[in-house]
Amino acid sequence: MRELSKEEKQIRIAKNAAALIDGDESCSVINLGVGIPTLVANYLTREKVYIMAENGMVGVGPMAAAGQAHPDLINAGRQPVLETRGCAYMDSAESFGMIRGGHVDMTVLGAFEVDEEASIANWIIPGGKQLGVGGAMDLICGARKVLAAMTHTGKNGLKLVKRCSLPLTAKGAVDSVVTEYGVFTFRDGKLHLKRIAPEISLEELRRITEIEFEAEAETPLMLV
Repeated sequence: MRELSKEEKQIRIAKNAAALIDGDESCSVINLGVGIPTLVANYLTREKVYIMAENGMVGVGPMAAAGQAHPDLINAGRQPVLETRGCAYMDSAESFGMIRGGHVDMTVLGAFEVDEEASIANWIIPGGKQLGVGGAMDLICGARKVLAAMTHTGKNGLKLVKRCSLPLTAKGAVDSVVTEYGVFTFRDGKLHLKRIAPEISLEELRRITEIEFEAEAETPLMLV
């Protein structure tokens, strides 16, 4: 199994998360969290997908290239972004009203751990530097679907685990998980592998995934 660079991991995760959104026409209003999820906007191709950010921007576009940045146009990670056609603005109270009112179809969030019960821990590592939970709990509870976009392993070991050991953000809330080595969905109480990375075997993937998952004999490959 070839070890990917940090950039390769991030881009692959973002591309495959975007492909899930592009293929799900029930999802039009999408929220992208901080970190890897912000990259997803760079790879979306379907029309009538509207990225919203808690700062009140609805119609977030891809990252702004050098010379294109506007100081007032930023994503959740405070990175400069472009507008998409029809971009609209509201204050943060209305933005959270959208989230809490169930008007967001999907949220894409990073995670420290996801467990076999589809629970997610993504807001704090005890002893680390963290100001607070932010909008994660609102998003996970308010959005119709939750996609966890994260690296397959981290500094503290495996991230797809039997039980989350870190403080939970929400229980039983995750619908899909995208890592650099696989695209997974939760269905009927089980984790299913939908796509696999080209440089890893099914046996190798099982060794670095604590959750038992189901897979087809010929699993399609991820986008690279």
